[in-house]
Amino acid sequence: MKILSTLLLSSSIVLSASAQKHQLNKLWEAGDLAVPESVLPDLKEKILYASLIDGSGTGVDGKGGVAKVSLDGKIIDAGWITGLNAPKGLARHGNKLYVADLTELVIVDIRAGKIERKISVEGSVFLNDVAVDSKGTAYVSDTRTAKIHRIVNNKAELWLDNIAGVNGLKFIGDDLYILSETKLIKANKNKEISTVASGFAKNGDGIEPLQNGDYIVTCWSGLIYYVYKDGRTELLLDTQGQGINTADLGIDPSKNIIYIPTFNKNSIIAFQLK
Repeated sequence: MKILSTLLLSSSIVLSASAQKHQLNKLWEAGDLAVPESVLPDLKEKILYASLIDGSGTGVDGKGGVAKVSLDGKIIDAGWITGLNAPKGLARHGNKLYVADLTELVIVDIRAGKIERKISVEGSVFLNDVAVDSKGTAYVSDTRTAKIHRIVNNKAELWLDNIAGVNGLKFIGDDLYILSETKLIKANKNKEISTVASGFAKNGDGIEPLQNGDYIVTCWSGLIYYVYKDGRTELLLDTQGQGINTADLGIDPSKNIIYIPTFNKNSIIAFQLK
């Protein structure tokens, strides 16, 4: 287990909490992970999947992969899936793990522990996050081209465009929640878009819902927000001054435990939301 500066991190939490209704308490930190960008919990199996870039976020180098980490921060397998480039967002449906990897959506057979298929997304540049709807259809964002693609019959098709800075995606019911620059928006099945919240200090990265209908939003630069269902926002944590990134989070909604990949700090930090 690799420990960051506990004193600095704890002071940030206290400063944030002093004027806020919620706070984050650090539970543990797992280090020695090669540039983790996204965390996806499998609570039934008691593991976390973590995408590892292991180099540049745009590098086509075959160094990236997916790791397995226990829910208490122990590295199970740092090289569970290998041979990717710069993998970022993760999503799951059934036995399939979906990984956004620059210009491809990679589908992993979880039980076999191997890559089943790679789907090229024509015209893509920087595929960043992926979400799967209730029917098992995958959607993937391309931040650099401001587009969201949908995968149908193992082929990519354009679903939405002109979504500036599009990054984090999450299906809640039939609506696709989208982080677009400093806003959280949602698109219904008819592609009608409405704003949920706005005013984040930096571009949003990851979004996860809480059981009470509120949300947690991260900004890669080092910001974590509590977002109320009515659109109000509350800054939970700011680690920008410490150079600690807060990338695409995972969550255990039943326990309000939040898993944050720190990207360039090469670790995952688990927080208890109070």
